[in-house]
Order: sequence, then C-alpha cells, then structure tokens
Amino acid sequence: MKMLLFVVWALLALILCPVHISGVAEESFEVSVWPNQALVEFGQSLVVNCSTTCPDPGPSGIETFLKKTQVGKGPQWKEFLLEDVTENSILQCFFSCSGIQKDTSLGITVYQPPEQVILELQPAWVAVDEAFTVKCHVPSVAPLESLTLALLQGNQELHRKNFMSLAVASQRAEVIISVRAQRENDRCNFSCRAELDLSLQGGSLFQGSSPIKILRIFEFSQTPHIWVSSLLEVGMAETVSCEVARVFPAKEVIFHMFLEDQELSSFLSWEGDTAWANATFRAMEAGDQELSCLASLGPMEQKTRKLVHSYSFPPPILELKESYPLAGTDINVTCSGHVLTSPSPTLRLQGAPDLPAPGESAWLLLTAREEDDGRNFSCEASLEVQGQWLMKTTVIQLHVLYKPRLEESSCPGKQTWLEGMEHTLACVPKGNPAPALVCTWNGVVFDLEVPQNATQNHTGTYCCTATNQLGSVSKDIAVIVQGLDEGISSALFVVITV
Repeated sequence: MKMLLFVVWALLALILCPVHISGVAEESFEVSVWPNQALVEFGQSLVVNCSTTCPDPGPSGIETFLKKTQVGKGPQWKEFLLEDVTENSILQCFFSCSGIQKDTSLGITVYQPPEQVILELQPAWVAVDEAFTVKCHVPSVAPLESLTLALLQGNQELHRKNFMSLAVASQRAEVIISVRAQRENDRCNFSCRAELDLSLQGGSLFQGSSPIKILRIFEFSQTPHIWVSSLLEVGMAETVSCEVARVFPAKEVIFHMFLEDQELSSFLSWEGDTAWANATFRAMEAGDQELSCLASLGPMEQKTRKLVHSYSFPPPILELKESYPLAGTDINVTCSGHVLTSPSPTLRLQGAPDLPAPGESAWLLLTAREEDDGRNFSCEASLEVQGQWLMKTTVIQLHVLYKPRLEESSCPGKQTWLEGMEHTLACVPKGNPAPALVCTWNGVVFDLEVPQNATQNHTGTYCCTATNQLGSVSKDIAVIVQGLDEGISSALFVVITV
C-alpha cells in the first residue's frame, strides 16, 4: 500500500512539474516595438513592427487613431503600415500570453522642415530716427521646440529665438523685433534663417532662409522751394529752379514742375543733402499763372506753389521816314509803343523837345546834315508792372547820303617824305556811299596800297579824285622829298627849340 502511494505521488509530481515551469515562462514574456523611436515627416508613412517573446501568443495588435494596415506577420510578430501621419501620437503594441496581456508604447513625432521662411520689413521705407519692424515667420514647421529663428542684417546676427520654453498652445513660429532707423541702415540687406534641429530625436538638421529684403532709409522734412522771378515776360525764356534741402538720399529725389497744367521738362542735380531741378519755359499769355513743384522720395511727396505774373512788353517801335536821306532833306523820327504792350508805356525819344502824353507817340523833325551820318536815335519805353518799372529801348542809326569830300584833316594838300624811307600817300576821302579814290602822278595812276621807297623822283604834285554815286571831287597834293641829313637836322632843330 505504501508503495502504491509513492508511485501515485511520483506520477503526480511528473505531471505537475512541467505545468508549473510553463506558467513561469508565460508570466515573464516581453513585448517590444520597432522602431523604438519614430520620427516621421508630415504626411508620410511609417512601418511599425510589434513582437513578443511568448512562445505561443494569443490575441495581439496595435492601438492607434492613425490609418493602419497589417502588412506582415509571424508566430511572434506583426507588422503594420501607418499612412498619412500628420500629428504626434502614442501607439500601443499589445500581446497576450496564457491569458495575460502586456503592451508597450511608441511615441510618434511628426516633423515638418522649414521650407518657407517669410521676412517682412514694416515699413519698407523708414524715416531717419523712426522705428521699423523686422518680422520673420514660418507658416508650416514642426516640432516647434526644435526650431530656432535668427534675424540677420547682412552677415551680422541681430536676434535669435528658440521655442523650447514656451507653452505649446501659445507658440507661433515667428520672431519680431523693433529697430530705430539710421542713415547707415539705408540699403542694408535683411534676412531670416530657420533651423530645425532633430538630432536629439535621431534626425537631421534642416535649414531654410528667407529671400533678402532691402531696407530704405530717407529724410525729407523740408518743403521744396521755388526760385523764379515774380515777373515773367511773355514769349521770353525763363529759368525756374525747385530745391529741397536736408534730404537723404538727395540723388533719388524725383521732381515734377508745372506751369498751370503744363509739365515742364527739368534737369536734376544734387550735392550733399540738397537736390534741385532746373527747367526753362516761356509764358505765352499775360496775367497771373501758377508754378508748382512736386518733389517725391520713396513713399513721401511734398508740393509747393508760387504765383507769378506774366506781362507783354515788346520793345518800342522806332521809325525813320527815310533810312538813307540825302543831306539837306527833312526827316521825321517817330517813337511809338508796341500794340501788344498793355497798358500803354511812357515814351521818350532822344532829341525830342517834349515828352508825349501816355499812349501817344514821340516824334522829332530835323534836316539831315552830313555830320548826322552815323547818328544814333534811341526810343525808350517805360512800363509799370506790379509796382516795378520796366524799361525797353530801341536804337536806330541814321545814314545820310552826301557827295565826296577831301578835307585837309584827312587828306593834307602838302606832305613831306624822307628820302630812303617807305611812305604812302595820305588821303582818306569822306562821303556816303563811301567814295572810291584814284590818284595820278605825271598822268600815271599811283598805287596807294603799296608803300614807296622815297626818292627825289617822288617829289611833285599828285592829283587825287574821290567819286561816289552822288558826284566827285579832286584835290592836288604836293609831295616834297627831303634828304636824310636835312630831315635829321630839321628834327634836331625842332627838339633843341623845344
């Protein structure tokens, strides 16, 4: 009986021992997932493998709100494809073994490289000493805690911002700074660099940069000034200048000048902080007219106006009844205002005995004499415009026609030559028209243009005749040739006497 009980106990021990060992193995099984860290680009797919050490696993799978498809399986593993991953999530991988379920989790991090980096300068043109804003933002980027934004002026870093310490709900991928504008900032390049560093998550470093923006700085506080005469004569060319001082950059100022509605063609100049434009124009009608100048620089423009008065004042008309009268002829000189002059000017005729009444002509009656040839007459007109007296003068020359004359002052009847010296016959006739002069000696025409080497043979009488359209006149000229010694003695005698 004891033997039988021992056999039964032994059989029970053999049967129960294997069961006890199997239970211990099943209770200690493991569940794992691959990859152990998931980094997925926005909108892409991810393959997840769940496995276990349980020799004979029961129900298993993954729990996620992502779209999943089982793409493979084995006795101790299953593989799933997760599609269109667009947000961070936690995936659960589970296996059951002998009625015991275990699971493990996988954190899925979605990233989005900074492909579009936008930089804004507000405003694009800034006045000196005014503040401007530099703003950089990235519309689509993740995860924000791995992002760094850097604002650059040229190659110099102005500001850097990371997003690790901010609450996720309040984060926007942007950085804004305010800067006070100085002249040296003009035409500076500004840019923004974005860095998404995923090295701690097992990823790479992604970088993106904004297009370069150029900042413009200006100074334009002074009103343009117009320089032009307040009185303009109709039809006469006038110069107008429009100037702006304390302006920067002066060479970029744009000018537009107008006479009423007509734009004038201008030429621009600049020096230092001053810019100006010059234009030449003609007022074509009398009366008040407006000159205006519009100066612009960047977003700013200033306009100034000036009223000018145009007047019509042509020179007075001076008339001779005969321009070429004969000596002894009575001539009438008339001085009158131009018909386009308004109001009528005050006239003064040189030589006239009286001043005419306003609006009346001035006149002078005289008998032309030989000595009046070449005489100038002047007609002076005075006009009051806007409180200023203006004056115009017209001059005309009288030409008196008369017969030739051989006067002793210009054609002496006795002339002395020194032997051996060069001489020409001195005789200049007078007359109008200018007379022609012909001189003969012993019946032969004497050349008045060529100097003669005086000899005793040149002694004698020369006959000179001056002729024009009105007549002729003749005169004898006695030439005496003295010896050189005689001439020198005479000269010494004169010097000693003196």
